[in-house]
Amino acid sequence: MESLLTVAELGLSLLLIVFWGFISVVVVEAWRRRHSNVPVETVTTLEDPTSLKQVPCPHISDPADKYLSLIVPAFNEEQRLPAALEETMDYLQGRASRDKNFSYEVVIVDDGSVDGTKRVAVDFVKKYTVDNIRFIPLGKNQGKGEAIRTGMMHSRGELLLMLDADGATKITDLEKLENQIHAVAREENSIRDPALKNVAFKIGDVQVSAFGSRAHLEEKALATRKWYRNFLMKGFHLVVLLAAGSGIRDTQCGFKMFTRAAARRLFTNVHLKRWCFDVELVFLCKRFNIPMLEISVNWSEIPGSKVSLLSIPNMLWELALMSAGYRTGMWKILHA
Repeated sequence: MESLLTVAELGLSLLLIVFWGFISVVVVEAWRRRHSNVPVETVTTLEDPTSLKQVPCPHISDPADKYLSLIVPAFNEEQRLPAALEETMDYLQGRASRDKNFSYEVVIVDDGSVDGTKRVAVDFVKKYTVDNIRFIPLGKNQGKGEAIRTGMMHSRGELLLMLDADGATKITDLEKLENQIHAVAREENSIRDPALKNVAFKIGDVQVSAFGSRAHLEEKALATRKWYRNFLMKGFHLVVLLAAGSGIRDTQCGFKMFTRAAARRLFTNVHLKRWCFDVELVFLCKRFNIPMLEISVNWSEIPGSKVSLLSIPNMLWELALMSAGYRTGMWKILHA
């Protein structure tokens, strides 16, 4: 009996050591990343591949001179990027031809690809001009979150849309997010100053965010996915709920739109660079009282996904870092 108690006590002691060891590692890593919201490099110019001249690279603190910016993070997307960009450009050019007030840009951010992604992107810049498509290379792989943040911080739009390079979401669905943002922004603007209720205003000056969502497809997905994938998904949703709170059911859909004012405030503060920066955006929207809209979008599975079961531990790790960073005050909030 005494030997059993000794074994139990040893087991409990080991568990406590492992637990406090993990907590210590998380706190130390969160402290190490306390300045990770500060860009490693400052992008001031971009190369025009046609003229080989350097053109000024804008910053999100500058006034907008486009209506819409589309930020496309790309990591080894040589195969999937061309079709997605062609569909996107067909839509944008068609809309611009119908509406002379509609202006746009596509910002492709290469997250350290080792395939032909850069060549594909540069070819599109040459085809559509550097004013309509811009290419920003990160040099080395830093993560999807960092690629999107870089694109956001160097965009020119009143509205900024992040979308995946695989074209899984129909580009026309951006109008769903756009229309809802306009409706909420109009309401927010009239609340700030009732006298301006019917007066024209700049959409980029009002803070609103819209999250594309696949939550309406969840029932069908649950029926077709293997049980362990559903178990992991439900577990991840629970952890997200504990880390960021309720409000957005599908935080991981790569189709999100922000007004310029909202993007400036959010992406100045984002610390996470990889899988869970989306969750941090939800957390920051709540912290800043930025209205969040969740809007159903059309979505289809595209072969070549970078997400795997091995991504789950990395996501949980980032959520632990986020929780420790903000709860301890090590991750400071900048009021951009």
